[in-house]
Amino acid sequence: MDKLFTSNDLELIKKRGSNPEQVSEQFNHFKKGFDFADLQRAATVGDGIIRLTESEKEKLLSLYSKLIEGKRIVKFVPASGAASRMFKEPFTYLEAEDEPTRTKALQLIHSLKDYALYDDLAAAMKRDGLKIEERIANGDYKTVLSYLLEEKGLNYGKLPKGMLQFHRYETECRTAFEEHLVEAAHYARCSDGSCHLHFTVSPQHQPLFEQRFAEVKNKYEQRHGVHYDVTFSTQKPGTDTLAATEDNLPFRDENGNLLFRPGGHGALIQNLGNIDADVVFVKNIDNVMCDQTLDDTLTYKKVLAAYLLLVQKQIFEYQELLSSKEEVDTETIQQIQRFVKERLMQDAPAERTALLEILSRPIRVCGMVKNEGEPGGGPFFVKSKNGKTTLQIVESAQIDKSDTRQKEILTHATHFNPVDMVCAFKDGNGKSYPLNRFVDAETGFISSKSYEGRTLKAMELPGLWNGAMAHWNTLFIEVPLSTFHPVKTLFDLKIK
Repeated sequence: MDKLFTSNDLELIKKRGSNPEQVSEQFNHFKKGFDFADLQRAATVGDGIIRLTESEKEKLLSLYSKLIEGKRIVKFVPASGAASRMFKEPFTYLEAEDEPTRTKALQLIHSLKDYALYDDLAAAMKRDGLKIEERIANGDYKTVLSYLLEEKGLNYGKLPKGMLQFHRYETECRTAFEEHLVEAAHYARCSDGSCHLHFTVSPQHQPLFEQRFAEVKNKYEQRHGVHYDVTFSTQKPGTDTLAATEDNLPFRDENGNLLFRPGGHGALIQNLGNIDADVVFVKNIDNVMCDQTLDDTLTYKKVLAAYLLLVQKQIFEYQELLSSKEEVDTETIQQIQRFVKERLMQDAPAERTALLEILSRPIRVCGMVKNEGEPGGGPFFVKSKNGKTTLQIVESAQIDKSDTRQKEILTHATHFNPVDMVCAFKDGNGKSYPLNRFVDAETGFISSKSYEGRTLKAMELPGLWNGAMAHWNTLFIEVPLSTFHPVKTLFDLKIK
């Protein structure tokens, strides 16, 4: 490490809240890379993925209210992503007028009335004495797009997704942030009427979220009969990762200082671990429904949580038995083994301490959607370096597609995870597990980026729902595609 970093480097690393030894260890991955996942087979319905019967679903739904009684529930929403990627075609059109881009931009321009953002855009142009319909009729498309994207208008090119108008209703339009408030009121309401949400945001965007919440808080509280407790956090600088040159040396800026970059959403495991909650719903900022199509989402959120709480209750009972000083008879040990094998879908050791170790982990239940060409991490049985096979969510980049066997397993994948999870990370005594203990540090990712025209190698930490939760107890339940509506491009916001 002494050869890798100067004394000034070490001082900078410590000032950022990072551990020099950990930074050095991470940096070695630029040289040795990350191993591919060792897929054993795809998780499918009946083998890794649970398909609930209608009666099972109804029973879980009926139990939900009783199971969450007295528990603290929090909805956790990663919301730091900027919306700039959504506006690739409009941005390009402002700079060039090639035919494919022009065609795409014209589709947008002539259908603007079909977007919830239209009224705000028209109002922004009107403030400057411009009529949007007149500009479109005269072919002045660049002016219209500039008011959509730039600071003089809506500034959508630089806003976070959470601040974009997503849906239009008869009397209002709602941002993605507001839709999460509405959705949470239906299933993440505590017994005392409180509704806790936590958003991870970029530091520069936090004031925007706080201002919007202040503007709409009373309206949605009165409408849904809840009291909102909304908190925010940002990705900690100490979780940033060091960039490398193409020769695997520390990348330095024009002043000779080390360059750190955000470590990806896997860094949010610290933010998640800081939440005090018995049950945590995790959902991306851009995956929200409008009121008319919300029913399935609400149903399955409650179903997933009820399933988790029933499994957790059994885990707590077995933990208490195994951790007591009293003898546990062979029949009980075999019962716990069956639970581990059939319910948690893991190899079940015979040794008492090994069984207890498996039970003493955070737990998550993940909704799995049939894959119809959508991108997203897939469910697989994966063998770790210690030889144990467990259920994991694996990204495409983690799979060695040059390996015939791995590629064959990949072709049998039937589902993907739309970041629809319910988590619990307290033990039977109400103490939170330290989530960093359950991260697989060997599942990161290296990509090529640039800094002021210079190529660099960037490292992302293990993904939040991939390597960061690799050693959790994981269960997969099939949920309908109707619960999934991501917004990746501006055109996804067009009103159907």
